[in-house]
Amino acid sequence: MKLYPRQRHRVLQVVTKLVIPFVLMFGLYVQFHGDYGPGGGFQAGVIFASAFILHGLIFGLKRTRDVLSPTVLRFMMASGVLLYAGTGLVTMLFGGELLNYSVLAHEATHGQHWGIFAVELGVGITVTGVMITLFYGFASKR
Repeated sequence: MKLYPRQRHRVLQVVTKLVIPFVLMFGLYVQFHGDYGPGGGFQAGVIFASAFILHGLIFGLKRTRDVLSPTVLRFMMASGVLLYAGTGLVTMLFGGELLNYSVLAHEATHGQHWGIFAVELGVGITVTGVMITLFYGFASKR
């Protein structure tokens, strides 16, 4: 296995290990703050994926695949889409229109909050899986 110079650079490895938890924390902030301000599922998904892409660039693709395997990524992509679509189906089962979140709780505003949260979480999970899968595809030598 060939190592690139950045994969032998200790300073980059230490700084990456220090930065990745903060990037993931910021991704969580964007995900959960998306209801009230700028942000949401897509932005949070890209931020989460950027942490793993940084890990792959510094530590190598093999180590990153050990951390997050392609099987887990396929599960993430499928479950995120199912969460999004499932939220719409649940609203229809409760007697509302597709993605009309008002029927999800006893009060319309609470239903809107929970519906938007579920949809944005599904988008975030899907985008994270897709972005890392694209990185694996472009970074692999096959």
